[in-house]
Amino acid sequence: MIYGCLKNTFLFLAVGIISCGTGTADKTEFPSKNKLETEKSVDEIIVGANRTEAYLPLLKGKNVGVVANQTSVIFKDSQNGKDEKYMHLVDSLLSLNVNVTKVFSPEHGFRGTAAAGEIVKDGIDSKTGLPIVSLYGANKKPSAEQLKNLDILIFDIQDVGVRFYTYISTLHYVMEACAKQNIPMLILDRPNPNGNFIDGPILEMKHQSFVGMHPVPVVHGMTIGEYAKMINGENWLKNGLKADLTVIKMQNYNRSMKYHLPIKPSPNLPNDRAINLYPSLCFFEGTNVSAGRGTDFQFQLFGSPFLNPAIFKFTCIPKPNAGSKSPKHEGKICYGENLTNFPKLSKINLDWLIAAYENTENQSEFFTGFFTKLAGTTKLREKIEAGWTAQEIRESWQEGLEKYNEMRKKYLLYP
Repeated sequence: MIYGCLKNTFLFLAVGIISCGTGTADKTEFPSKNKLETEKSVDEIIVGANRTEAYLPLLKGKNVGVVANQTSVIFKDSQNGKDEKYMHLVDSLLSLNVNVTKVFSPEHGFRGTAAAGEIVKDGIDSKTGLPIVSLYGANKKPSAEQLKNLDILIFDIQDVGVRFYTYISTLHYVMEACAKQNIPMLILDRPNPNGNFIDGPILEMKHQSFVGMHPVPVVHGMTIGEYAKMINGENWLKNGLKADLTVIKMQNYNRSMKYHLPIKPSPNLPNDRAINLYPSLCFFEGTNVSAGRGTDFQFQLFGSPFLNPAIFKFTCIPKPNAGSKSPKHEGKICYGENLTNFPKLSKINLDWLIAAYENTENQSEFFTGFFTKLAGTTKLREKIEAGWTAQEIRESWQEGLEKYNEMRKKYLLYP
């Protein structure tokens, strides 16, 4: 089959422009190359999964497991005369006679349709007949029995570069399990759409959870391959374990490139704007304010019945949908702000969080216990409650970010 040998990905620069308050479909603009300044064209990026010539020899004659979801695809050459833009990695490996024996799925499941936090059950993939082991159900770490008879495990999932996005927590547990069972891992690297900056408070390990496992900032600025190297290098695996890692690097990638994800990485990150706003708006998940779940513009707006309608003029009514079966404030009028046309961020925006806190009906009920897990520290909540400005809070992060950035340099694979 020709799919495994393709070396070009047809990924495009896109800017999503969403009409306010109407549910109008995204419009997409494709800038000409003279607008890219010194950046390389994104269609030159060759993701790790497309570099089959680099990893097929490592799979020959072996029993292979794959950690994957709907983003685990190989991009096709548009000159082949077919309409399909991509092929799932598992389908490609099977077509190339690789002995894939088992698939492991993260939060949202193998096909990426489960809502956030929804328990995902083990099952059988209807297309391939392969057994699927959920890593967001009965257990988050593969057991020795589930890894039995595997010779190598491939990890290929599109991340968004944010600490509380749980795919890097799944990565940690998979690395730990494979290290314990002496099973080598192959990481197929993909771009980080938020890879051009680092920002946010550093997680304090006493607040470690599945939405924050490592002492890194909210926006960590690394690809999934780089992050795996850091987990190994900083000895973050239990009992001094080290995973046997091979990272298949991308070609022609640098972290200053604008990158459009052709497949949404999870149900509530439907487009580039949501992915860019996610590091800022996800803090609302630890408050009584909705971040847009249950609307058509998840992580592109915020609102609550308890916010002052004289200050927050935008309204929405969350309703159950594919991304959230029971959204916060379901069926209630929420007052907030529509951010669907907000300019692209290159740092975390705290202004929205602070304004919502200052203009809520009852400040003592604004934060929930989940907020500290997301922030990775109690300090952010304490500073907001004490009246610190966004700039003052940001300045308090700088020493930690400088130390993190020095550590991070050791593991970078791309400029």
